[in-house]
Amino acid sequence: MKEKIKELTKDTAIYGISTIVGRFIGFIIVPFYTHVINTTDFGIYSNIYAYLAFLNIVYIYGIDAAFLKFSSIAVNDSEKSRVFSTSFWTVFVSSLLFSLLLYFLKPSVSIIMELPENYLYLYDYLIYILFFDTLALIPFAYLRLQRKALSFALIKFINIMLFLLLNIVLIVGYKMGIEAILISNLVASIFSFVALLPATTKYLKLVFDKILFKRILKFGIPYLPASMGAMIVQVIDRPLVLAMTNSATLGIYQANYKLGIFMMLFVSMFQYAWQPFFLNNAKEKEAKELFSKIFTLFLISTSMIWVILTLFVEDFVKFQFLPGVSIFGTAYISGVGIVPIILLGYLFHGLYINFTAGIYIEEKTKYFPLVTLAGAVTNVVINLLLIPEIGIYGAALATLASYLVMSSGLFIVSQNFYHIEYEFRKIISLLILLFTSIFVYYLLFLNNLLTIPYKILFLSIFMTILFALKIINIREVKIILNRIIKRR
Repeated sequence: MKEKIKELTKDTAIYGISTIVGRFIGFIIVPFYTHVINTTDFGIYSNIYAYLAFLNIVYIYGIDAAFLKFSSIAVNDSEKSRVFSTSFWTVFVSSLLFSLLLYFLKPSVSIIMELPENYLYLYDYLIYILFFDTLALIPFAYLRLQRKALSFALIKFINIMLFLLLNIVLIVGYKMGIEAILISNLVASIFSFVALLPATTKYLKLVFDKILFKRILKFGIPYLPASMGAMIVQVIDRPLVLAMTNSATLGIYQANYKLGIFMMLFVSMFQYAWQPFFLNNAKEKEAKELFSKIFTLFLISTSMIWVILTLFVEDFVKFQFLPGVSIFGTAYISGVGIVPIILLGYLFHGLYINFTAGIYIEEKTKYFPLVTLAGAVTNVVINLLLIPEIGIYGAALATLASYLVMSSGLFIVSQNFYHIEYEFRKIISLLILLFTSIFVYYLLFLNNLLTIPYKILFLSIFMTILFALKIINIREVKIILNRIIKRR
C-alpha cells in the first residue's frame, strides 16, 4: 500500500509543480488586472469567462472521461489506437458543428450573455478558444493515462507563461484592455494543440469504430448533464451577481473569488493524479483500504491549507510591495471577506472528487446527473435568495452549500455500490472543527479582532486540537520525520 501511495504522491507532485507554478504565475495576472482594468470591465470579462467555462462542458460532453475509461482497459497498442482515434474524431466533428452553430446564433447568444454592444467583437474569440481547447483534451487525457506527467506539466506551464506574457504586452504596450485577455488565451490554446501533435499522431489513425463509439457515448453522455450541473455550481453566480447587482460588483466578486486558487490548485493537482490512479489500482486486493487512507490524508491536508489561507489572505492582498501600492487594487479589497467561504467550498469539491472513485469503478456514471443537479439547484436557489440580501457573500455561501450537497450526495451513492470503510471518527471530528473554526473566524472578522496575535493564537489552537483529537497521530509524524532525516 505504501508504494501505491508513493506512486500517487509522485504523480501528484509532478502535476502539482506545473499546476502550482504555472497557475500561480497566472494568478499574478489577477492583481495586475486589479490595477489596470476597472471593476466594470473586469465584471464583463468575468461574465464572458463564465459562459466559456459552461460551453467547454458542452463541447466535450464526457468524451474525455470515456476515453480514460476504455483506454485504461485496452489490452494492446492497436486497441489503444482504436480508442484514441474514435474518441478524437468524435470530438473533432462535434466541436466543428458546435462552433458553426455558435457563429450563426451570435445575435441571440450575445443577448443571453448580456454582452454590451460595444463588446460584441469579443464573441468570436470565445468560439475559437472553445474549438482549440476541446481538441487538446483527448491528447492531454492520453498523457495522464500513460503517466507522462512531465510532458503534461511542461505543456501546461508554457501555456500559462505564454498567456501571462501576452497579457502584459498587449495590455501595457498596446492598451487593448480585456480584448488582450482573450487574444492571449487563444494563442496559448493554439500552442497547446500544436505541442500535443506528437502525442496525437502517435495513436491517431483514420479509424472510427461504430460499436466503440456507442459505448463511449453511453459512458460519456451522463457526464454532460452531470458536468453541466457541476459547472453551473462553479459559474452561475457570475451572471446572477451581474443580473442582481452590476458589472462593478461582479468584478470585485470575481477578483476575490480568484483568491480561492490556492485551495483549488491543490485539489486540481490531486484530481489529475487521482483518476488514473484509482482506475489502475481498482483491482488490487487492498484498494478500498488504500482509498480510505488517502481520503483521510487529503482531508487533513486541505483543512490545514484552509486555516492558514483563511487567516492570512487579507494580509496578503493588502501587502504593499511599493509605497502606496498593494497586491490588490484598493477598489477590489472590499470583497476579501468572501475568501474563507470560497476556500471551504473548494475543500468540499475535493471530497467530491475523492468519492468519484466508486462511481467510475462500478460504471455507475448515470448517477452523476442526479448529484450535480441537486448541487446546481441548491446553488441557484441560494443565490436568488441571498444575493439581494447580502450581496457577494450570498453568492459565496451558495457555492459552499452546493459543494456540500454534491459531496454528501456522491458519498451516499458511491457507498451503495462501492462501500469503503472510511476513518469516520477522524473525518467527523475534523469537519466539526472546520465549521466551528469558520464560525469563530467571522465573529472575529466582523468585530475587527483579526489582528496578527489573534491569528497566531487561532492557528495554534487549531493545530493543537488536531493532535489532541488524534486526527494527526504524533507517532506517525515522528516516523515520517525520522525517515526524512535518514534520507538526508
